[in-house]
Amino acid sequence: MAEEELIEPKIEEIQFPGSLISSFDAIKGKLSQVPFYTFTQTQDELDIVHVESRNVRKEPFLFYIVKLKNNEVGLTYSIVPNTSDRMRRATVLKNLSGILAMIDDDFKINTQKFFQYIDSVISDLLSGLNDNYSTLFNKYDSLLAEFSELRKLATELSNANRNLTLQASQLSEENKNLQEQLKALQTYSDEALMAMIEDWLEVHDSTIDIEEFAKTYKVPEPRVEQILDKMVGLGYLELKG
Repeated sequence: MAEEELIEPKIEEIQFPGSLISSFDAIKGKLSQVPFYTFTQTQDELDIVHVESRNVRKEPFLFYIVKLKNNEVGLTYSIVPNTSDRMRRATVLKNLSGILAMIDDDFKINTQKFFQYIDSVISDLLSGLNDNYSTLFNKYDSLLAEFSELRKLATELSNANRNLTLQASQLSEENKNLQEQLKALQTYSDEALMAMIEDWLEVHDSTIDIEEFAKTYKVPEPRVEQILDKMVGLGYLELKG
């Protein structure tokens, strides 16, 4: 049987002028707290990638990529066949706006072109809701209300930078506190680690994979090796050839 031909998504992209204020490393540090983002960084570009779904070959199928450079930001995204182009553009635009809000202190976008694009996307979306979409309109009334609010946002966005900056600052402070709490939780005494290793050996037939143990308990591998050496020296463990 011949292999079934895979459906390929449509790819669109757009660029907006802007300016890098801080550094790619600073931006990456802020966005790393969002679990579904991955990053590709070079000297001149930082790509922020979200793969929403993959095809049967495990290749990205539905995705968007925000490409930050020193003087512009680009947006590349896929559109699945037989779905709404208008809705997809509005969705990725909302996601881009969220990213820009989080990095407002690090990257400034040219608001004139960005606002024009927002207005164009929303106008295109709303114009497509003709009589043929009446059933869809009734079923997803709440969704249409959300995009109506987004249209209002297009005229108010110039006054929103202060709020976005405050939200980003609060989010950064919350992340800092969470990191400090996590660091405290991940600091184990020698005695605690030895007890954890003994429990591990009991469950895993007296064997230990240092890399897996370190990853499970978020302990540096050299620290695990140090405790193992200590346990051998104290006679708690015996190495097997």
